[in-house]
Amino acid sequence: MTNRPGIFPTFFLSGFECSTFLWKEGQRRDLCEETQHRLHALEDYRILQSLGIAVAREGIPWPMVDHDGRYDFSSIDPMIAAMRETRVVPIWDLCHYGYPDGLDPFSEDFTQRFARYCRAAAEYVSQRLSGPYYFTPINEITFFAFSGGEWGWIAPYRKTRADREALRLALCKASIAGVKAIREILPESRMVHVDPLVQVVAPPDRPDLIDEAAHETHVDTFLAWDILYGKEHPELGGAPDILDIVGANNYSFGQMEYREQGPHAALEPEHEGIEPLCVLLQRIWERYRRPMVIGETSGMGKGRPEWLRDVMQESLAAVNQGMDLHGVCLFPAVDMPDWHTGEWLHNGICDLVDSDGNLKRVPHQPYVEELRRWQKELNRSTEVDADPFSDPVELQDVIDAARRLKPQPDRNWH
Repeated sequence: MTNRPGIFPTFFLSGFECSTFLWKEGQRRDLCEETQHRLHALEDYRILQSLGIAVAREGIPWPMVDHDGRYDFSSIDPMIAAMRETRVVPIWDLCHYGYPDGLDPFSEDFTQRFARYCRAAAEYVSQRLSGPYYFTPINEITFFAFSGGEWGWIAPYRKTRADREALRLALCKASIAGVKAIREILPESRMVHVDPLVQVVAPPDRPDLIDEAAHETHVDTFLAWDILYGKEHPELGGAPDILDIVGANNYSFGQMEYREQGPHAALEPEHEGIEPLCVLLQRIWERYRRPMVIGETSGMGKGRPEWLRDVMQESLAAVNQGMDLHGVCLFPAVDMPDWHTGEWLHNGICDLVDSDGNLKRVPHQPYVEELRRWQKELNRSTEVDADPFSDPVELQDVIDAARRLKPQPDRNWH
């Protein structure tokens, strides 16, 4: 059998929290600043290099770069310098919930301005880094639409279902325009469109909500991807090559009990409504038949290594079922704060420990050890060398490991 090359140089990916939203009280948040990622960029990338992770999701902060069409990309220069030294390849996230002040996301100007910015970003990074090039134009369109369109957490602070649906459509339109603008500069660039995997069930005492829960699980979860693919609203220009790579985010709180108002409630472990990750991935595969990655995943606290074990068993079960899975993104590389409370989530490969105002990066060793175990199972390198593309991922290694280990989908998770 001929080996099939992977899309990315390593099977394990990572990334950095880079949200730049306007939060509920109206203040601009910069999560790169809050985690001191810009300050510690080289250290953060050296950590990934030492872990054998050669791909990182990294943000370009649109609201801080775009000043009425004048661009200042200097905020990402520390990351670019770190990438050049460590040879870690970015997946550039161009809109992580934040957009420039005074811009109406429901307007045509939003689409046009986003496309111009995407074109400028592609020019900037391509002049400073060699390819291949990967982009996520708008992160988590579906979640962005809920948090800004129906829950009122972030700008534009809307609070109705109709607003949420309108915001999702506007974000899809801008994303498609952004893909086309990027490819005017970099025709061979790849797109990774990231959104959460969701399973929603009705409360046991509310059978009247079964249809609503099923609609969110089987329709709302996929509508943004459907539009990018061209299945829905084809007038916006979606197509399979626009959707390109599906990035499916997988967290325990993505399996939920339906609530009529506000965010749903996360299911407890062992709840009968939980579906195995492999089943959720199968829904994507049957719908699009596009390459997939786990776009983000992590456990919490001491549960991180066990979560990785579960995710890898489910991922390899998906490979055994013929799904075209190209990687698992351990996100974030360094810890991030809860948006609401500011408390550290302890979900990163490294925890952050305050030392007189400096956030020290402290690897969570059991998590690292579990990563090392899986790298050996997949016959993958454990450290990034001088040229990550000299020995790229061969998917046959992953397929062979899946066949050897024979993992079965399991609805239990931690």
